Amino acid sequence: MIDAFARGLPKAEIHLHVEGTLEPEMMVALAERNGVSLPFDTVDEARAAYQFDNLQDFLDIFYQGAEVLQTEGDFAELMTAYLERASADGVRHTEMFFDPQTHTGRGVQFPTFMAGFATARADAEERLGMSTELIMCFLRHLDASDAMATLEAALPYREALIGVGLDSSEIGNPPEKFEEVFARARAEGWRITAHAGEEAGPDFITGALDTLGAERIDHGVRSEDDPALVARLAADGVPLTMCPLSNVKLRVFDKLADHNLKRLLEAGVRVTINSDDPAYFGGYIGDNYVATAEALDLSEEHLIQMARNSIEASFVSDERRAELIDELNRFVADS
Repeated sequence: MIDAFARGLPKAEIHLHVEGTLEPEMMVALAERNGVSLPFDTVDEARAAYQFDNLQDFLDIFYQGAEVLQTEGDFAELMTAYLERASADGVRHTEMFFDPQTHTGRGVQFPTFMAGFATARADAEERLGMSTELIMCFLRHLDASDAMATLEAALPYREALIGVGLDSSEIGNPPEKFEEVFARARAEGWRITAHAGEEAGPDFITGALDTLGAERIDHGVRSEDDPALVARLAADGVPLTMCPLSNVKLRVFDKLADHNLKRLLEAGVRVTINSDDPAYFGGYIGDNYVATAEALDLSEEHLIQMARNSIEASFVSDERRAELIDELNRFVADS
């Protein structure tokens, strides 16, 4: 019963890395199509490689997998596959992260991936009735000057991007490193979000809010280490885009029953559930809703609140937000 309800809830997904939706079957097929050498020969070998114990081990295989994405068609195929899965899980609006530096660093430039994304987004709107947005993320393990150059390369595509974010390994790369880049992004009119408090402590969350101007915090599980910060997040309505299965896969929590999502939700924090890099972490958004509901004994009311939070936390127009809330309300009334 909870499975069908959780998957059927009209919702938004606002923490999803499109490169992290690269399933082993597609990776192997694209590698063969594009003549890219991989350290494994079969889909089973590729799936076995999707095993890791920490963020850095995951990032190593993540960047390796991205090598197979070469053409406009590859990027369109990747995004379309995700959007179809998300639609089946009740996602009516999604804001997808992508990492330009992962591609430009190997010679694949903005015109290629942006054209592929545009094709997939137009198809999703027409065929699935989904609204979509793109959020360009900077890789925090690279220099801030590289992020600034990426921002400038993205300016011709300003209208195709709703915002900018910050991802990759936190340790040694605090938000303050990118203060100038995010000031420029805000001046260009982009919305701001940032990964913080996944590996690193609550000070990274505070830094993302105060230094970068983040409107949302991606992950934010370590906020609980600072009760004053939790109170601030609740009072200010700052959304946390949490990814429970990701957190277990990367050993942020040993098991899903240990996750602090429910405690933060009941403390008044605007918690949302998302899938992060679902091909690597064993579950898309519906799987995250269902598994978390079962592990933390979440009620239908908890799930409805998080679906509502996801819509309210999204960077959509007021008109589209009202449509999405209305769709959610009608679903709940009919359930």
